[in-house]
Amino acid sequence: MTIVSMTGYAEAQGSRDGARWRWEAKSVNGRGLDVRLRTPPGFDAIEPVARTLVGERFRRGSVQMQLTFEAGDASRGLRVDAAALAAAVRIAREVAAETGLAPARVDGLLALKGVIVQDEALPIEDYARAVRDAAIVETLATALDALSRARASEGAKLRAVLVAHVDEIARLTGEARALDAVQPRVLRDRLTAQVQEMLSASGISEDRLAQEAALLAVKADIREELDRLQAHVHEARALMASGEAVGRKLDFLSQEFNREANTLCSKSSDIALTRIGLALKATIDQFREQAQNVE
Repeated sequence: MTIVSMTGYAEAQGSRDGARWRWEAKSVNGRGLDVRLRTPPGFDAIEPVARTLVGERFRRGSVQMQLTFEAGDASRGLRVDAAALAAAVRIAREVAAETGLAPARVDGLLALKGVIVQDEALPIEDYARAVRDAAIVETLATALDALSRARASEGAKLRAVLVAHVDEIARLTGEARALDAVQPRVLRDRLTAQVQEMLSASGISEDRLAQEAALLAVKADIREELDRLQAHVHEARALMASGEAVGRKLDFLSQEFNREANTLCSKSSDIALTRIGLALKATIDQFREQAQNVE
């Protein structure tokens, strides 16, 4: 009896050998399953695995994942900027010549800002890269599991709203059925008054008027629409209790609901029934809006 939403957010962090990383995963509504991945350079091998992990957990939605990676100090290297060092040596010699002071020592020159440069990361061997990527993928799986739980939690709230809308549709359908029981009498009285007026003003036969009255009564019969609305209510409840990904089916069912409500309004010959039809249309529109969030 689970409804799963297509919206949610989660994150997870991991570390290994001084390196740290963080995954952000979020999803929004989508017609199908759309996967988007953003990673720093050098992590392209993760993408196929990431798409597989998403496909194993979700059916619909636009899922976006972003990896932030910070290399540890042990994986970074130091190098001398030759141009900066040469400039520092030249300046030190000029100062020594002008002032007579002792030339600058090597340790002093190397301590100058910009002479020693720290690379972002040293080249990594294939095996070490594979181990690192495996750990990063494991953290991604944790983030996606958390995203799945977030979508399920949002879906539980969504289910309560959908159930309330379906209950309201059922209630309004019942009210319409009660009014439909008296509609033939109202229609008959109205037609009787019109027939008497037309008979007194023209030479139309009573048989012809009776045929027209019967035709109007048939056209105003809404029992078929009410029966279909009731059947759609049963189907909506069964779908929400199935535990499957029913978002597309609920969206289609909302269109069927709306079709019957439109027909009911067009056939109505009573202001009270018309009001019920309009209330049905408003509730059905709310139902469809929420159903479009369901996986």
